Amino acid sequence: MISRTIEDQIVDALRVVPVVTLVGSRQVGKTTLALKITTDKVGKPVTYLDLERDSDLAKLNDPEAFLQRFDKQLLIIDEVQKKPHLFGVLRSLIDSRRRAGEKGGHFLLLGSASRALLQHSSQSLAGRIRYLELTPLSLMETRRPGCLDSASDIKKLWLRGGFPGSYLAETDTESWNWLSDFIVSYVERDLPSMGPRISATRMKRFWTMLAHCHGQQVNLSSLGNSLGVNHKTIRSYLDTMTDFYMVRQLPPWSGNTRKRLVKAPKAYIRDTGILHSLLNVPNYETLLGHPALGASWEGFALENIIAGLADKWQCSYYRTLSKTEIDLVLEGPKREIWAIEIKHSTAPKVSKGYHLACSDLGATRKCVIYPGEDRFPLGNDTEVLGLDLFLSELVLSLGQAAN
Repeated sequence: MISRTIEDQIVDALRVVPVVTLVGSRQVGKTTLALKITTDKVGKPVTYLDLERDSDLAKLNDPEAFLQRFDKQLLIIDEVQKKPHLFGVLRSLIDSRRRAGEKGGHFLLLGSASRALLQHSSQSLAGRIRYLELTPLSLMETRRPGCLDSASDIKKLWLRGGFPGSYLAETDTESWNWLSDFIVSYVERDLPSMGPRISATRMKRFWTMLAHCHGQQVNLSSLGNSLGVNHKTIRSYLDTMTDFYMVRQLPPWSGNTRKRLVKAPKAYIRDTGILHSLLNVPNYETLLGHPALGASWEGFALENIIAGLADKWQCSYYRTLSKTEIDLVLEGPKREIWAIEIKHSTAPKVSKGYHLACSDLGATRKCVIYPGEDRFPLGNDTEVLGLDLFLSELVLSLGQAAN
């Protein structure tokens, strides 16, 4: 995890890199954040274009002629995935400005498509571009300074999710209505506007079915049979939702071992507010009695942990065909291997299989994340600790490693 805010990272990157691209899902706050990047922070005039607006999109019919007007300025271009051929023009302009002695901070691009999709279009900008991801609000961002009891913060964020429109709503009912509206508009308007031509009804059904598989390996053939399509089509749906930041596919561990490993990724709805809306979980009391309680907590903890990891860290899960498993494996640049189990229990336990898996991996740290606020040993060099405490320690650990 990092101690600097994402705004700090953007400003720092703009000082040295010609193009910074901020990616993330719709309604996550990219535009709000970008509009905070003012002249006094970057040392040059700032202009904003929104390619959702026809008037701004039309200005780029002849992009080279238009963009040449913004020499020695920072131009923010929102929803850049709507103009994928723009990247080639940017390369020519950047190289010209570099020859004239202008350094970083030429363009700040905002995109709702994944980094992988945008990289395909921006290959010509290799060495000139840096990508940053804006996730929904995390626990470390929403925790109230000086608050000794973080349980209420965790419950609110877990139930509502981290989209600002949901999390900041006055009541749970308003949050629920925002999430319902978001899902409808996403499948009916946003996804089609970003490229995929998929029936809104079918995508909503797929998204709901995926919520019921949250935290599991997705059976593509089974879902395909339920939707009347083949497994290849289901794979394309899953990849589409991943590309647009709605789903995380956690890969299986791929290191060397003699054990026979499961090879399929596990799928998670990235935001628990959306997950709960799809599962018809309107309040915390309903969540506590829902069959998906454990899986929801697992996804919530996992997203908060991964959201703050440095780029040099890799994440996966470990499972053998004999079902020896670890929920989350973190591998650091100095050969750190953290084996993390995630349990929604006030008295969590781990199986013998967990310790066998840790031995297979050569785990350097073993811990269990639970919804409490304390920490205590569990034996076999395994420690139980609350999510908030774990995240705070991760901040400190990665900060020290960076120094």
